[in-house]
Amino acid sequence: MPVELTQREEFAIITLNQPETLNALSFEIVEEIGEALNEVAVSNARTLIFIGAGDRAFCAGANINELAGRTVSEVKRGAEVGQRTFARLDTFPIPSVAIINGYAFGGGMELASACTFRIATPNAKMGLPEIKLGLIPGYGGTQRLPRLIGEGRALELIMTGRTVEAEEAERIGLVSRIVEGDALEAGIAFAREFAGYSLPVLGFARDAVKRALDLPIYEGLKVEADLNTLSFQTEDSVEGTAAFLAKRKPDFKDG
Repeated sequence: MPVELTQREEFAIITLNQPETLNALSFEIVEEIGEALNEVAVSNARTLIFIGAGDRAFCAGANINELAGRTVSEVKRGAEVGQRTFARLDTFPIPSVAIINGYAFGGGMELASACTFRIATPNAKMGLPEIKLGLIPGYGGTQRLPRLIGEGRALELIMTGRTVEAEEAERIGLVSRIVEGDALEAGIAFAREFAGYSLPVLGFARDAVKRALDLPIYEGLKVEADLNTLSFQTEDSVEGTAAFLAKRKPDFKDG
């Protein structure tokens, strides 16, 4: 199947599984990603991981052959489906990690940008090259990339269409880190760093940071205060404080 969903312990893993096309996206594949998200949402997974099959690409973007044959209405529908699917990922109830294990261009970069975190293998290459086709990104790239790396850098990458390699991506904050060895194992190890914490409180943290990007700082501080107060009222807050005082590991129950 082009999109495979598996689960390993508390980690749901979505694999883009068409290495012969460099895991390129089509309408159907984007819709299958949406269906996989539906399954993950009702599972007991605590983190969602995306990876591309093979060692050459995470996702090389849109299938250009399919793109060339689309009508204007099909292009608009495709953009709406892609934006809706990636927006859902952006606000998904559990954190997500994109393991960029090779090429991540166009829609592939937009998919990775919608995840909570991005990590990269040393051979990763990424970018938004749509300008070279006389186009601009259509799955949220013009909106998420500036939030990740700033307006100036985002404009440069979008308007030149140039490729960013792993070291530069880490330097500018496009990825959190570069990982060696088995990419999936490295992604799971990265996810373990936060997967054991309280899911509601992780959600509060994500919500506070995302809302800060759209608000003046004085309003963002009010949001932070409100969410901090909510986190203080959770059972996990009580457990975390008790564990700290007792010098033991907390046992969070997501309550």
